[in-house]
Amino acid sequence: MADGARLKIDATFRHEAGRLVGALTRFLGDFDLAEEAVQDALVEAVARWPAEGIPERPAAWLQVTARNRAIDRLRREAKGREKLAMLAADQLGGADLAGEAATAAAGTAAMPQAEPDERLRLLFLCCHPALSADSQVTLTLRAVAGLTTAEIASAYLTSEATVTQRITRAKRKVAAARIPYRMPDDQLPQRLPAVLAVLYLMFNEGYLSSHADEPERRWLQQEAEELAELLTRLMPREPEPLGLLALMRLHLARSRARFDDAGGIVLLRDQDRTRWDTAAIAGGIRLLRRAASLGRPGPYQVQAAILAVHAETTSWAATDWPQIVALYDLLLRHEDTPVVRLNRLIALAAVQGPQAALNEMKALDGALAGYHLFHATRAELLRAAGRYPDAAAADRRALRLASSPAERALISSRLAAPH
Repeated sequence: MADGARLKIDATFRHEAGRLVGALTRFLGDFDLAEEAVQDALVEAVARWPAEGIPERPAAWLQVTARNRAIDRLRREAKGREKLAMLAADQLGGADLAGEAATAAAGTAAMPQAEPDERLRLLFLCCHPALSADSQVTLTLRAVAGLTTAEIASAYLTSEATVTQRITRAKRKVAAARIPYRMPDDQLPQRLPAVLAVLYLMFNEGYLSSHADEPERRWLQQEAEELAELLTRLMPREPEPLGLLALMRLHLARSRARFDDAGGIVLLRDQDRTRWDTAAIAGGIRLLRRAASLGRPGPYQVQAAILAVHAETTSWAATDWPQIVALYDLLLRHEDTPVVRLNRLIALAAVQGPQAALNEMKALDGALAGYHLFHATRAELLRAAGRYPDAAAADRRALRLASSPAERALISSRLAAPH
């Protein structure tokens, strides 16, 4: 397959995955069938587009093909045939499905365009309280973001087999519980934490990709940002969506400085701050102030505030590290996790010295022994303390555990550098 065609298919599918599954779920009333039909459409695009050419309206082609693959599946099953008859009467007004399928195969017909909030509907369906928290996140990353099981496993620090099991169980639960495909206006606040967690993980996978050919996946960051913005419009009096959107935009403001010309990671301390997007930084800080004005601080707002301190500082040396430590202490009151405590250690080292941070790090060894950034951070602190052989050993452990090619390259360069 030509690289250009493959990239076009990937880009189209990635951008449209959530809309396709959402629109087809609304049409069929069957989430599992919708997701499978969308995957069928992608397979057909991979087979046909390189030889036949990319359709003028590739998203519409995928929509129609997915619907017709779903209709094909329904026709093959007795229960499906009953459902198909109902769809024909209730949703298609008695239209000739066979004739419609033939027209769609020619690429000239399309499903009605999805509503602008289609992906939000799908997000809230996936975050139904009948599903476990892990299943909510996993299913949404699969259905809305279109991530593969391998990508979700990397983002979620688990195995592909576990991800597959979660997706299967979640789909069965959606079907068994007859979870409706609608915006649950009376349950939005209860489902909000799960939705925010999904968007956060989606953004993180785009921010530092586990994909071998892409150090970052800008399309995935932008998809998460767009969904977060839709969420702020849906729930304008909720501060945490605003905090999450501010967090994303402050990260994106530094995107031009995060990688060198070879795709290597440039750490925050070494970034050319003149390449940061000052307008985007100002916009992120305005969002953060708007969130703060609502008087209900939360973890996404605090994380955004930490980023804002960095974004408004002219150099690494001028960073207000005591303020960052104080913000991390506040974050721990909302979200006391080993990863938050790990992230706090760099700021603590800048205030109290590397040995103080290393002393606190001992308490995290058990919880984070399999986390590559634990060992990479330890290596950085050991180097700052002048313990170079121990630092190299920690970096070698980090290298064995890291999955991101960009992070592996960074760790390898540190190991190859002279003291």
